[in-house]
Amino acid sequence: MSDDISYFGIRHHGPGCARSLLKALEAQRPDCVLIEGPAGCEALLAHLADAQMQPPVALLSHSVDEPQWAVFHPFAVFSPEWQALRWALQAKVPVRFIDVSPGVSLAWQRQARQAAADQAPAAPESTAVEASNDDAAIPCTEAEPSAAAPTKPQPPHDPLDWLAMAAGYDDGESWWNQMVEERCDGSDLFAAIAQAMTELRENAHFTNHLDARHEAIREAHMRCMVRETRQQYQRIAVVCGAWHVPALAGKSTASADQRLLKGLEKLKAQTTWVPWTYRHLSLRSGYGAGIASPGWYEHLWHSSDGRARSVGWFARVAHLLREHELDCSSAHLIEATRLADTLASLRGRPAPGLDELNEATRCVICNGDDMPMRLVAAQLMLGNALGTVPADVPSVPLQRDLQAQQKRLRMKPEALSRRLDLDLRNDTDLQRSHLLHRLGLLDIGWGRLATLGRSARGTFHELWDLAWEPRFEVDLIVASRFGHTLELAASTCAVEHAHDAAKLADVAALVDRVLLANLPHAIVAVAQELEERAATDGDPLSLLSALPALANIYRYGNVRQTDGTLVAHLFDSILLRAGIGVAVAVNGLNGEAAERARETLLAVDRAVGLRQGDEQTAAWRHSLRIIAMAENGTPLLRGLCTRLLLDATILSGEEASRLLGLNLSQGRDALEAAQWLDGFLNRNATVLLHDDALWSLIDHWLSTLHDEHFMRVVPLVRRTFAQFEAADRRDLGERVKRHGDVSAEAAVTTPWNESRAARALPMLRELLGMNDGQC
Repeated sequence: MSDDISYFGIRHHGPGCARSLLKALEAQRPDCVLIEGPAGCEALLAHLADAQMQPPVALLSHSVDEPQWAVFHPFAVFSPEWQALRWALQAKVPVRFIDVSPGVSLAWQRQARQAAADQAPAAPESTAVEASNDDAAIPCTEAEPSAAAPTKPQPPHDPLDWLAMAAGYDDGESWWNQMVEERCDGSDLFAAIAQAMTELRENAHFTNHLDARHEAIREAHMRCMVRETRQQYQRIAVVCGAWHVPALAGKSTASADQRLLKGLEKLKAQTTWVPWTYRHLSLRSGYGAGIASPGWYEHLWHSSDGRARSVGWFARVAHLLREHELDCSSAHLIEATRLADTLASLRGRPAPGLDELNEATRCVICNGDDMPMRLVAAQLMLGNALGTVPADVPSVPLQRDLQAQQKRLRMKPEALSRRLDLDLRNDTDLQRSHLLHRLGLLDIGWGRLATLGRSARGTFHELWDLAWEPRFEVDLIVASRFGHTLELAASTCAVEHAHDAAKLADVAALVDRVLLANLPHAIVAVAQELEERAATDGDPLSLLSALPALANIYRYGNVRQTDGTLVAHLFDSILLRAGIGVAVAVNGLNGEAAERARETLLAVDRAVGLRQGDEQTAAWRHSLRIIAMAENGTPLLRGLCTRLLLDATILSGEEASRLLGLNLSQGRDALEAAQWLDGFLNRNATVLLHDDALWSLIDHWLSTLHDEHFMRVVPLVRRTFAQFEAADRRDLGERVKRHGDVSAEAAVTTPWNESRAARALPMLRELLGMNDGQC
């Protein structure tokens, strides 16, 4: 720190640093404040005076010519940079950002992606990424383990780990939190931080993910900005990441810095404010300068006293648990507070930190149960805060692209729900359908199909219910990480979903959705993912489950003007591979596995019908015959395949009767026979109502069952008949009734054998005590 320049080394999004920084700024009263941030974005700082500007927010910079490249610079209410900006605004002190411009950062991104593509040309290239500011206060990363790594201990990834080990802490994160962020006295720590960083930069050995040349360029740019500002102002406050303080305050010539900055590639960039969330501010989002618990840091910022901090935190825990109808009494809170204070004293800490509060919460309030702690972690430690920006802030490219399409297609966003009837034969309506399906891929539910299932897509019409909600603006901001045009964002999102899909059927369903959205670039990538998974998937049932979604394309492709050639190839190859092994795959299944296999076979049979290919149909029916004729196969599936072949007229009525009689014969186990019958009837009573031969066979089988077998079979048979439609059950009852009436009438009209009856009369007289004249 010189006489006229003060360097304040902070941690990005550190509440303790922010509190100490405000105190230092009030004491120094600088003429100008320099902040580590994207140079050239100072014009946007005027929006900080607007009451609608509420953090967390972020500066979003994107390339004008290549909008897939973007970089975010987030700010929270507890971020030191945000508090410095607010202080300067209220004190009417000029503010400048001194980091490299967004155009340089975007160019570095593109260079890094190109270099990675050159090293691995076969790897698929993502078309859009969420490029974040990767400058943390202390550079750290998680190194990938290597099989050839030496056995000797590796240096820490985080240089603060050296200080943490010396102080007896587990890691640098916990040490920094306790020594800086969780301090309540607000004392000036910046001289100590600068000294510690100087020692670490000179003596510590560590591994990190930061490009050394890029870091040198950034620090050279910041030094040049400080020199330039020094010519205009006397007292200057420089707010930067703690790691950079020794480099900025050290000796370096202007000529050396200019040489580093000469010839830098820059992309044309635009920057705006966007709302941000704590979820995206956390380490889980992949943001390089993220923090583990944004919600806890916000609580630290608003709680300057250690005792009040603990009590306030437990009050929030109690409110959360009671909201979810979980027990949390006043006694719990009192004992948890005492335990947290005791743990802090045993560990030599002036006040309980998050570790102590969590241990006390788990032990006392949650009774050792981790489930409530997960709720606390998600709702309080992480938090769900969402920022807002003024209406006059320039919108992000994805928003502008959607607004342009809404205007072109005359689809004005409205809060009230309204019905939209689309005729897909009309080009404008077809483009409207594409727009709504693309938003659906991005999980932006502006439009929802009014009818579901087959009827929704079985005609030239689509019925949509449209209702615009304010949260869709935020969803668009979040979706901008996939791309800055609607087509690009939906394509990238679809490809990402395809890579992350757990099941082959999910990838196949995604093919259908991508085709409905008319995303030609995505369909190639998703179809390739489907084909690669199908080539390595050895489960025939898993392969078959992918076919129904593909078959829908044949049914509706002409209406939606989609090309089904690629899908035809996928369908045929998957059907061929699965048909070879499906008979073996379904052998020996029982219970729920057999039921799932039945649903799969039924869906595939319908899909093959939609495909309408003679070769494919013949191959599928051949597989069904193998299953139906397998002696040791699953009875439920053998019966189902027999019924499917009968419905397709591949089996004649006589052959079906023979198979039914064979499987319902007395030599068969009654339970297996009932399962075969369940599969054969297939929840459809038509065959019973119209085939007298099959009716008689089933009736005879049930009539001849022994009592024990009947009691075992009747629940399954009852469940089978319960699956029929109510009208079909009524018709079956009428047929049973007619059959009983015919039997009774036949009994009455049977010829009377008088001579045989006369032989029984003497015995009846004796039993009844009657004489000959009385009978």
